[in-house]
Amino acid sequence: MTLLLLSTADTDLLAARAAADPAVPLRLGNPARVEHVDLGGVAVVVVRLLGGRRAWDGFDALLGECRQRGIPVVAVGGEAALDAELTAASTVPAGVVADAAAYLREGGVDNLRELVAFLSDTVLMTGHGFAPPTSLPAYGVRGSRPRVDRCPTVGVVYYRAHQLSGNAAFVDVLCDELERQGANALPVYVGSLRPDADGRIPVVADLLGGVDALVVTVLASGGSNAADAEGWDATALAALDVPVLQALCVTSSRADWAASDAGLAPIDAAMQVAIPEFDGRLITAPFSFKEVGEDGVPTYVADPERAARVAGIAVAHARLRSVPNADKRLAIVLSNYPTKHSRVGNAVGLDTPASAVLLLQALRDAGYDVGAPGGAGKDSTFPEDGDELVHTLIAAGGHDVEWLTEEQLEVAAARVPLADYTRWFDALPASLRDGMLEHWGPPPGSLYVDGDDIVLAALQYGNVVLMIQPPRGFLLSAARDHIAGPALVEAGTASPRTPSPTTPPRPGRPARDLRPHHRGAAARAEDATIGVDDPRALLEWLPRAGRDRVGAARGGPGRLGRGRAAGPRRGPRALRAPADRRAPAGRRRAGQSFTFDPDTAGSVVVVPAAVLRRAGGRTT
Repeated sequence: MTLLLLSTADTDLLAARAAADPAVPLRLGNPARVEHVDLGGVAVVVVRLLGGRRAWDGFDALLGECRQRGIPVVAVGGEAALDAELTAASTVPAGVVADAAAYLREGGVDNLRELVAFLSDTVLMTGHGFAPPTSLPAYGVRGSRPRVDRCPTVGVVYYRAHQLSGNAAFVDVLCDELERQGANALPVYVGSLRPDADGRIPVVADLLGGVDALVVTVLASGGSNAADAEGWDATALAALDVPVLQALCVTSSRADWAASDAGLAPIDAAMQVAIPEFDGRLITAPFSFKEVGEDGVPTYVADPERAARVAGIAVAHARLRSVPNADKRLAIVLSNYPTKHSRVGNAVGLDTPASAVLLLQALRDAGYDVGAPGGAGKDSTFPEDGDELVHTLIAAGGHDVEWLTEEQLEVAAARVPLADYTRWFDALPASLRDGMLEHWGPPPGSLYVDGDDIVLAALQYGNVVLMIQPPRGFLLSAARDHIAGPALVEAGTASPRTPSPTTPPRPGRPARDLRPHHRGAAARAEDATIGVDDPRALLEWLPRAGRDRVGAARGGPGRLGRGRAAGPRRGPRALRAPADRRAPAGRRRAGQSFTFDPDTAGSVVVVPAAVLRRAGGRTT
């Protein structure tokens, strides 16, 4: 006589597995991973479907077979309220369904053990005896970690179900890394970050008020479906006035993730990347993976290197809070895809240059150093008109080889010394280095290079650098390009926006792309990067999979954000443009050179232009 528990919540299965001496033997499974349900020896079936009856196509078939065999079925949903459709489909009294749902809703090992005893007595009439469901805290702090004065505090929010099922070791790994990198870690579990009827999120008000940054692994405040979105409200979370970063706990194993060119499964890309952005969260990187044990029940397992990556980003953001705005150094990166002057800052339906002006004005109002009126070089102020701003940036030297001149390269304000690039390059895996050398030749390449410096198209206004996104190689080297070549596009076999995941990054893409890891503990907290553009073009939603194939461009260990630079090997076209096409040039002024130093970089903030427009230029 066996009780079969089928749940789309693996935390239910983990808690049931840990239950000592259950009243009847248990058989566990997740419908998402079960191709055929074996009912041999099963006396009662419990099905829990997060998302309701439609979450499992095989539910009706199971229900029919159980009815034929006379096996009682208890079917419940994943919400606090009873699922009327599943209750009606159950073959036991509604009161039994309601009580069973209460055990599962409270969760935890003890409640799962008592659920088995309850069903054994009320359905199978065994007489073991059982206790009612035990109410457990809706939220709380995991353990007790030391607090060090004068260190920033980073909160880590994860699901209460992980805490109750003993599946929170991945949180410990992340918190340990936060502490190693110089922050106080505050792990907090909660059932949801959705606000209550009064617009409050109790866990935020009660436990998270003193954090300097917040790392979350739970869903967005608006939930995951259209009905939830009608009441979308992230005000309580935004009221903390701290960076909120989404850390990804993916639903695949690490091996599957690393082997996939796509990286994230569609469900992960939607639920952990796209939707959380509507809360204003900053997307980081996958750090936890589902690893299936011998009994078929998966647990969350953190990858130490990826956890260090997430921790580095979080610590850097936390440290930014203690740096005066006037001392913070920022880079604003405009897209340039394909690599043409006419496409600088391109975004469908958005006015990116105008948004950049709004952002610069907002930074000035907030006390950031954006240059002074009447100054020269980096001390000059920015144009207050979007068209003038983007044309000034282009005139300083973009990445369009038809117009780029040697004079523009010589006076470029932002550059990466070859010695720095070489140091990052040497820290890469040997297989990646070999692929880059074979594909692109030795660094630093020959395009966008001035002497030994890799040049970035940029303007500097005080402590703010306005940059053009360095090229991915589109139309520059179709046969060896990171983006599908024109011939493939014309043939209809590839999209102009389709990256080639097998092409290694070029030697001219140094910056954060090729750093071996994010050194959050040693980072200078005043550095940040802001991307202003259509988020589909700027955000790197794909994770760091396929490191040896993709390297920094699609899977490198040090990818932090949009702070990337320079391009492919120089083609046969001469860099010096005809005289009538040359943009204004001049000699480099003392104090005008800005050296991009990602070893001291601290954080990345990506602000979609649409958000800036709606917020009137606010960048909180």
